[in-house]
Amino acid sequence: MKRKYNIMLLVLLLAFGSCSFTAKVDDNPDKDKLLIQIITLALDQLHFEPKELDDDFSTEIFSDYIELVDPLKRYFLQSDIEEFKKYKNLIDDQLKAYDITFFSVVHERLISRQKEAKTYYKSILSKPFNFNLDEDYNADYEALEFVKTKKGLKERWRQQLKFNTLSSYDLLIEGQNEELNTDEDEESVVEETPKVKKSLTQLEADARAETLKTLDNYFTDYVEDMDREDWFSMYVNTIVEEFDPHTSYMAPTDKDRFDQQMSGKLEGIGARLQKKMDYIKIVELISGGPAWRDGKIEVGDAIVKVRQEKEKEAISVVGMRIDDAIKLIKGPKGTKVILTMKKVDGTMEDIAITRDIVELEETYAKSSIVKKDNRNYGVINLPKFYIDFDDYKNRNAATDIKQEIERLKEEGVEGLVLDLRSNGGGSLRTVVDMAGLFIKDGPIVQVRSTDAPKEVLSDEDKSIVWDGPLVIMVNELSASASEILAAAMQDYKRAIIIGSKQTYGKGTVQNVLDLNRMVRNSSHGDLGALKLTRQKFYRINGGSTQLEGVKSDVVVPDRYSFIDIGERDQENPLAWDKITPVDFEIWNSYFDYDATIAKSKQRMENNEQLRLIENSARWAKSKMDNNHYSLNYEKYKAELELNEKESKQFDAISDYKTNLTFESLPYEQKLFEQDTILRDKRNRWHENLSKDVYVEEAINVLNDLKMTYEIKKVATIKN
Repeated sequence: MKRKYNIMLLVLLLAFGSCSFTAKVDDNPDKDKLLIQIITLALDQLHFEPKELDDDFSTEIFSDYIELVDPLKRYFLQSDIEEFKKYKNLIDDQLKAYDITFFSVVHERLISRQKEAKTYYKSILSKPFNFNLDEDYNADYEALEFVKTKKGLKERWRQQLKFNTLSSYDLLIEGQNEELNTDEDEESVVEETPKVKKSLTQLEADARAETLKTLDNYFTDYVEDMDREDWFSMYVNTIVEEFDPHTSYMAPTDKDRFDQQMSGKLEGIGARLQKKMDYIKIVELISGGPAWRDGKIEVGDAIVKVRQEKEKEAISVVGMRIDDAIKLIKGPKGTKVILTMKKVDGTMEDIAITRDIVELEETYAKSSIVKKDNRNYGVINLPKFYIDFDDYKNRNAATDIKQEIERLKEEGVEGLVLDLRSNGGGSLRTVVDMAGLFIKDGPIVQVRSTDAPKEVLSDEDKSIVWDGPLVIMVNELSASASEILAAAMQDYKRAIIIGSKQTYGKGTVQNVLDLNRMVRNSSHGDLGALKLTRQKFYRINGGSTQLEGVKSDVVVPDRYSFIDIGERDQENPLAWDKITPVDFEIWNSYFDYDATIAKSKQRMENNEQLRLIENSARWAKSKMDNNHYSLNYEKYKAELELNEKESKQFDAISDYKTNLTFESLPYEQKLFEQDTILRDKRNRWHENLSKDVYVEEAINVLNDLKMTYEIKKVATIKN
């Protein structure tokens, strides 16, 4: 009863943001301790399977956080680890007391060791490497021990840097040989100064200089760009991820990114930015965005200063953290921002941009007409189950899919492929609405919360948008909402699922809690949000998709077949279980699914392209498992040449071409007249589809379903 009361209390705290947990919360001046207090309470009261904060939990946090901050074991000494070990069984007690001593001690030592590391790599890279020596490099960092002395630490750095430089050294040699050979083969009318062949000594020096530049950039753009708040966010995530892989803390900037990804839009200038050295550069203009429409900003331009419309002083962003620069550049729709740009040609220019809603077009559903044997089929690609939290009706994945289906129907398509490959999921609400597009009505998914009866989410709209042949494509990276839709359509026998042996296996539901609503005092600044697992969902047949995922009706090998990337391969996943099934009626149609699946399986067994893809996946896995490399150039080169020779047997994979043709819908073709970027994106997509053996088989299955429909319908009418 006490737990239920606490849950009710926390729900009230969420609903009425003016409240706080206790008087102690508002009096605590330390933001980090406040954050620990709020998060530990939320996890204990709201997580689907709360964990006991005990010594076992503490031990896991200890090892996971050390591995997170020093995965290559190139900062800490064994003596550091021994010193940290006194906290190994105390972290749980510290969390209960909102004490962050363990984090503070590790963080202080890490910063110190990183400064020392900077002197190590500079010293090591100031001297030539001898690539004639016989020595090996072990890249299996998990199996390595922390070194005992600084001398040992420098040696570890030396081996890592030598390996990195060896790779650059080989590329420089290959590049010079190709350049010289090209010059010999070409006859030049104009006499040019002959290129001087660099010695191996010079090439080795160039390779070291390249490694040095890479390390300098890494330390400048990442290590030194991280402030204490960033490291503390990592520590908090180590704690919350102990509950399950999908519970995570989102710092304020991460929460903004999450909202943008889910809605597929943001308010800003419509440009992708990247920090290169000290400059924030434009790396892409988003089609249709303000910067793209204005035409004054180009890819490659650098942002030097940012000034808001109502302010006189501009703020320099040179050397600024990219997240902080983005905060200045972003802003509400309709407001202006003045950017001082260093143009590609070196000139400086002030450019005023009116911010607007920027839709991330690649996030949204897109469709194409497929032509095969004088028949039209439709392919819809859905990268994510997106939703606009502020305005569901404005745009979401379900309404977009419905619109694409209606457009394809106008073009007379006779079958539909829904491509959910690598779709990591998203909104639970949209998947229920989307499933309803393909059935009359009925249950779609069961959801269970701790200490609460199960809930059945159903399609209550009796209309059917698409009643024709349906194939759903999945792979090992199809997760969450993708699995709910695929499972429901499989249970109803409404669609044939083609893809990997099983999907990702994420059968849990997360909610995002705005931590700022849990405290009355806002003087601590933005606390971010907590995404935590609140529920598990189950198929309408009672089985969970957790760990097991959805097993395809037709299994086809792909490049992920032998790689450990599913939920079952993550740390701390929740277990698989089963609940009572719900009543539902199998889809009543003339389609012969069993015969179609059997025919597809037979086709797959005789498909040389798929056999080649499977062998390629096995070969790639064997190379991934090899963590030992020679630092002797001749042996290193021999291994590269052997790998290249072996890989040539798989060249035919990229050369494959189907006999299918793809074209955009009429409404998009009209857009191409003004939007050449969109046209180019669609052309690239169609080119990839035309080489996709999985799409080819999906269309074959649609064709077979169409044939069985016609045969069974004729037979039924005769009888």
